[in-house]
Amino acid sequence: MVFDVNVAMTWILFLALFPIGFVWLRRAWRIVMQRDFSEVALKHGVSPPNPEKFAPYEMAINLVTGIVVVGVIVSVLTGALEYSTWSAIAGITIWTKFLASFALSRHAHFGFTSPKA
Repeated sequence: MVFDVNVAMTWILFLALFPIGFVWLRRAWRIVMQRDFSEVALKHGVSPPNPEKFAPYEMAINLVTGIVVVGVIVSVLTGALEYSTWSAIAGITIWTKFLASFALSRHAHFGFTSPKA
């Protein structure tokens, strides 16, 4: 195996999956078990007026994507998936999480103006 840019990017993507999965599962855990809504549907760092209304959706987004990322990590470590498959699953999962959380935050803040600093 020759160390080049592709190998470096593969390792960076794989190693980045560990903290990504941890943070997403921790957010789901905080919403469910600790009833902490401080990170639900943030827009410019501000929670919506009623974050508990959108907490189940944010929890579902974080839980599903966190489980998929952990599944990808386990599959890579056991050799069940080849590179093109696991990198595609990881990339699509990351983008899906970002877009779904963005859409939820915009929906939660629809019609409300944020306070000016």
